[in-house]
Amino acid sequence: MTLAPQNPIDVPPYQLQPLLSAVVDSLVRRPVVIRCVQAIGSEIYVGSSNGELLRFALQANAGAPDSYTLLSRQTVLNDKPIDDIVLAPSISRALVLTDRQIHFYTLPSLDMVPHTAIKPVRNVIAFAVDEQHLKRPPQFANEIPLPVEPIEFCVVKRGNISLYSLRERLFFQKEIPFPSGGVHARRTGKYLCVADRENYNMVDLQQASQLPLLPISQAPDPSVVMKPSITVISENEFLILSWTGASTLGVFITGDGDPVRGTLEWPSHPVSITLDYPYITTLLTNGTIEIHSVETQGIVQVISAPPEELSPSASDRRALVLCMNGLLIPSTQRSEKLLTVPHRLLRKSARPS
Repeated sequence: MTLAPQNPIDVPPYQLQPLLSAVVDSLVRRPVVIRCVQAIGSEIYVGSSNGELLRFALQANAGAPDSYTLLSRQTVLNDKPIDDIVLAPSISRALVLTDRQIHFYTLPSLDMVPHTAIKPVRNVIAFAVDEQHLKRPPQFANEIPLPVEPIEFCVVKRGNISLYSLRERLFFQKEIPFPSGGVHARRTGKYLCVADRENYNMVDLQQASQLPLLPISQAPDPSVVMKPSITVISENEFLILSWTGASTLGVFITGDGDPVRGTLEWPSHPVSITLDYPYITTLLTNGTIEIHSVETQGIVQVISAPPEELSPSASDRRALVLCMNGLLIPSTQRSEKLLTVPHRLLRKSARPS
């Protein structure tokens, strides 16, 4: 079940475009699946279940549309599944989470930073980079070098939250006790929204104070376990999801814990959700993608689930990923509309003598 757009617009904001096919090969005894993806510009980075990091780049093909091709593949230490990839283009670094450790790589080559320069961060349950820092442009985006400012991130461990600053080196800032233990977190500025196993909490990183928010599930049956979801909306606003037992509510809330805007609602608990302002894009359990307006909270577009006759790999939508600094997408759609058209130019009149 899904909802129809309340006020559909003439030109939908999104369309589907395939980028990569046959990303990972199957091993003889153990199939390999994609665990996480990130991208920037003409590069796509894929983390797999066998601990491999794959790097794809957009290549020009003579006489054919441009396409992404595999440039390199390397195995992270211990062959453990890669859980997350976070790109920090302003300092040319990638943070890779695997086996409860954060490893650091250079962009775009994906060379591991030597442990003699930056040691991995260990005992990581979840981590959150300040999303305002992730939006900074790439370090070499212009001919004029940009000043390199450090990025800051939080690491949620078993009973505390550790704060770090990263540039050429990694600097430990401080530690905040968090006895309830976190499993998922997002950060913007001085605010960290973190979910434990039952509730959402807001942490003021400057004051080291904690404020309880909403339960992840409000359903009468306590055995129903729902995956927490936190989305950064602005410098002082988050979107958190709470399951009621019949539907899921999306609540916009400030860093001070005050609700703002209206609420969103879905007939099932979303699998994945991202913000591409002014739209909230949501993947539901049946494979349908719904797009809401942040300003009006109304549905503006629905992308139907893939046809059942497709192969499982083609019809299995697992997650939505936001590329904060943009991604180049090759497409031939409506290319027939790009035709040369003669246009009469106005002749510049001669100046009077």
